[in-house]
Parts: sequence; structure tokens; C-alpha cells
Amino acid sequence: MSRSIHPERHYSSRNNWLRAGVLGANDGLISTSALLMGLTGASTGRGALVIAGLSALVAGALSMAAGEFVSVSSQADTERADLDKERRELDRNPEAELGELASIYESRGLTPALARQVAEALTRHNDLEAHARDEIGLSETIDTNPLQAAWTSALAFICGAIVPVLVVFATPDHALLPALCTSTLAGLAGLGWLSARLGGAPAGRAVLRLLLWGVVALGISYLAGEGAAGLN
Repeated sequence: MSRSIHPERHYSSRNNWLRAGVLGANDGLISTSALLMGLTGASTGRGALVIAGLSALVAGALSMAAGEFVSVSSQADTERADLDKERRELDRNPEAELGELASIYESRGLTPALARQVAEALTRHNDLEAHARDEIGLSETIDTNPLQAAWTSALAFICGAIVPVLVVFATPDHALLPALCTSTLAGLAGLGWLSARLGGAPAGRAVLRLLLWGVVALGISYLAGEGAAGLN
């Protein structure tokens, strides 16, 4: 199927990569910072913090890559199966499929005669594309590359996780806790602003959302580490 040509660029066209990028960076930043906060609460030494931070960065990036690869591959397989099934139905009973397409347009408000006319015109143009878009809900060709999605997700995670790791490397022990909190919340605020800017949404709401969840994650992780240390 060919991509639709439209002079306007809509924010929704960015949804897939925006979601993956923000989710990856957000996950990397919060999960790694929360882990380090928990270890700080347990009064773990600097060496253990460095090892934990680097391990979390590598393991998290690989996990994100594997998850995105499997997710994209599974979605593509399902969509291809739907297209193959629709292609067979069009070969076996084109008239019934034409009637099905016309009924879809009729349900959207067209008169029966006009719905039939539109269905016939789109069928002549590209019958599989018309059914894929209006019956199955696929708006464009399946062209997502699972490997590309995997490394993009891993890179996004690393971009988030590297912040608390660098803080651990560069900050003196006495300032580590406030530095972790400040850098994490600043990073989350930046992610919220960026996602809102790219998605055309209000920035304040996006920033507040991420900051609230960041405070909760960091606070609970610190208390969990402190509590675990008290049990030993």
C-alpha cells in the first residue's frame, strides 16, 4: 500500500517513535536513579553504586531492545496474517468484499448509492489497500524494522540511564543524594517538556506528570533501601 500524501504534518504521525523514545529515556532515567537511590538509602559504598549503575544501564538497554524487537515483530506478523487473509477473501469472493466495503462507508454516513460508488472506485484503485485501511484499520504498509526499533529503544534507555550513572561518578559522597534527586527530576522535567513540544500538548501537564511519578519512585526506593539495611 502507498502512503497517503498530505500537505499538513499532524502530531499523531509522531506517536509511535515519540512513545518509544520518551518511554525508553524515562524508563532508563527513573529505573536507574531509583535503584541507585535504594542503594544510597542502604548506605552502600561508592564502588557498589558504580557497578550497580552500569549493570542497570546495560541490562535495561538490552531488555528494552529485546522487548521492542519482539513486540514489533509480533505486531508485523499479525498484520501480515490479516493482509494475507484479506487478499485470499478478495480473490475468492470479490463481490461480497465489495458489498462489505460499501456497508462500512454507509455506516459512516454515506447514502447506499454513494457508498457503493466510493467502494467501487477505491476497489478499482487498490482493493487490498481499501480493505486494509477501512476494514482492518491498517493505514499504511507494514514497514517497521524490528532491529531498528530495538536499537532505537536501547539507545533511548541509555540516554536516560547515563544521567544518574554520571552523577555517581562525578559527585562527592556527601552530595550524592541531593545530586541524584536533582538531576533525575531535572531530566524528567526535560523529557516532559520535549514530549509535549513534539506532540503538541500542554507542557505543564506533561512535566508535572513525570515529576510526580519521579518523586514517588525515588522516595519509595530510598525508603526501601533504608528499610532493607535496617533489617541486616
